[in-house]
Formats: sequence, structure tokens, C-alpha cells
Amino acid sequence: MSNQQAIYRIQFISSGERYELYVRELVSSQVFGFVEIADFVWDKHTELVLDPTHEKLKDEFSKVKRTYIPMHNVLRIDLVEKQGSAKISQLSEKVTALHSPIYTPKK
Repeated sequence: MSNQQAIYRIQFISSGERYELYVRELVSSQVFGFVEIADFVWDKHTELVLDPTHEKLKDEFSKVKRTYIPMHNVLRIDLVEKQGSAKISQLSEKVTALHSPIYTPKK
């Protein structure tokens, strides 16, 4: 990987679903409590069968240059040798979002 630019796989929770994206830029944000990701890497489909969640992600992030993810929503960050397919999946019962007093609705 010395000649190639690093590729990161980041998994995080958004809207009750588990997102898995591949990016080339990943840094701790200047906005406190956020991870900043940019330079999204998308699959170039060569098959006839397309993954609808991959296409949904591509549409959702098509005009996004960089995005900020709350640190407590990040499940995992990996430095990978090659990209995989970005996807959205349901959270398993083993994974739950951490509760934060900042985001708790007032009663």
C-alpha cells in the first residue's frame, strides 16, 4: 500500500441504520466531538446486479464534499488494502447507540 493512497472503511450509526463507507480522508474534526470524512470511494459496478443500498448511499452523498459524524455514532474505523462495497444494513440487537445527555429530548 506504499504507492497507493490509504483507504478507510468507516462504520457508523445514522437514523437507526448501520452505514459502511469507504473514504480516503478521515480526520478528527475541528468541530468538537465529530469525525470528518471526505473523498468518498465508490464501487464501479461491472455486474448486471446492482446493490440498492450502495446506490442509495451514492445518491445521498453525491454532492457532499465532506461530512461530519458524531464520535459516539462511530462503530469502527479500519485501514483496508482495497475498497469494498458501501452499504446500509439494519443494526443487530448486539449493537446499540450510546445515550448522551446532549441529545436526549426534554420531557
